Amino acid sequence: MSLPLLTFVVIIYLSIVGWLTVKAYKGTVSTADYMVAGRQIHPFVMAMSYGATFISTSAIVGFGGAAAVFGMSLLWLTVLTIFVGVFVAFVFFGRRTRVMGLNLNAHTFPEFIGLRFQSRTLQGLAGLLIFVAMPLYASVVLMGGAKFIAQILSVNYNAALFFLTVIVAVYVVMGGLKGVMYTDAFQGSVMFAGMLILLFFTYWKMGGVIDAHQKLTDMADIAVSIFGAQGHTGWTSFPTLGSPFWVTVVTTMVMGVGIGVLAQPQLIVRFMTVKSNRELNRAVLIGGVFVLVAVGVAFIVGALSNVYFYYMNPETAGKISLVAANKNVEEIIPLYISKAMPQWFTAIFTITMLSAAMSTLSSQFHAMGTSLGRDIYEKWLRKSGNSVLITKAGIIFTIMLSYFFAWGLPLFFDGGTAIIARGTAIFFGICAAAFLPLYFGAIYSRRITKFAAFTGFTAGTIISFFWLFFVHDKVSGPMMICKAVFGVNSLAEGTIWAAVDPLVIGLPVSALITLATAFAGKQLPKEHVEKCFHGIGK
Repeated sequence: MSLPLLTFVVIIYLSIVGWLTVKAYKGTVSTADYMVAGRQIHPFVMAMSYGATFISTSAIVGFGGAAAVFGMSLLWLTVLTIFVGVFVAFVFFGRRTRVMGLNLNAHTFPEFIGLRFQSRTLQGLAGLLIFVAMPLYASVVLMGGAKFIAQILSVNYNAALFFLTVIVAVYVVMGGLKGVMYTDAFQGSVMFAGMLILLFFTYWKMGGVIDAHQKLTDMADIAVSIFGAQGHTGWTSFPTLGSPFWVTVVTTMVMGVGIGVLAQPQLIVRFMTVKSNRELNRAVLIGGVFVLVAVGVAFIVGALSNVYFYYMNPETAGKISLVAANKNVEEIIPLYISKAMPQWFTAIFTITMLSAAMSTLSSQFHAMGTSLGRDIYEKWLRKSGNSVLITKAGIIFTIMLSYFFAWGLPLFFDGGTAIIARGTAIFFGICAAAFLPLYFGAIYSRRITKFAAFTGFTAGTIISFFWLFFVHDKVSGPMMICKAVFGVNSLAEGTIWAAVDPLVIGLPVSALITLATAFAGKQLPKEHVEKCFHGIGK
């Protein structure tokens, strides 16, 4: 790796990020500017910010590495994220959220929920869940970026982690959501170009699209000999129905992220940053194309890396990607880039990875900071103070917390666990179980009560955490809480339920309870409901 070339590229990149941050800082004069970007964001900026926030190093490094293990079956996640995460989200959720958020003058997702149901407690609890659970997601994104930097530069992981955290912290604290979205748009553009170039070079190196996929298909016997007991049938086919691999791919990877995206607080708030539904309509195509490239390429390249390591790289001949990376899933993509790609591209892709990490992390830190500062401290606890200043303090605190998790997680989970991909899917699943039923009810039902929203939220949250700590063995085992209480790693040990994602249990239960109690409790005032829905459908 040419350090002078990399240094030159990074300096230019950080200079542009710095300029955009200063520009946003100068244009941030109000709470609305800091929290919802003044509600005047251009559709291109909104779409790219949404996509860049959604697609992070967890998608490229984490899920790309997971694709090297599970194969191209993960491409179903690409299909689901485009249809659900972009089309359904923008058209069926985004339009109503934008109008209702403006009617209520909401600045955050928990505030949106709290104002809709006239409940400071619900706003505070939603903010608390974000503050407690999102550091897990932020930490695995930090891990992905730091692992890539450490591999490419041959530096210590902890040093790379510290470097990445400090850079993101500076521009998030300064620019607010305006700074986040401006830099997201730039970073998303870099990611889009970098992923396209990566796909081109991968196919070129492997003799073209047809030859590359045929070689991978011909490796099916190798996959079955290694992972066959868990249901693997080859890197270009789906795992055996009902097998542990099938359960993981379908419930954790595909459903966990593909459905959970609808209830992501840091994404929902972006619907409230544009001035009209026309901007949302224009953003659908941009967001769909971006997700197709950013997610699809990572899964294709991850799976095809097996061809490179097994047949094309003399150092790893006869080894699949997982073995070549010393059974560390998160090391597969960084290792492939450093070994298979030319030096000049490695420098470019380093910027791609920085963009992927920084764009998502900035939004996460902003969401966690506003949850702590505005939703919990100012609204739930009714403490007075400067909202922006308190939010900045919250951002700094959550950055430190996420950094601590990113440092500690590798110590508890072995490299073959796919920490980054699973951590992402787990957070998405928790949000879906806790938020999605009440969020859907909030924007579509005029009669849903505060009681129904609260019971659905509570049920989804409790069930998700119980399933994580006591049933889902990939988490309950390393956490050792179940072991300490019941003497086993999982209450479902030895059964297929131990591999089932919490989303599969938590979301249906939350939805059923919300529906069953939809009309229970005191109805909200008619004039308030009419205010919420004013202008929706126009």
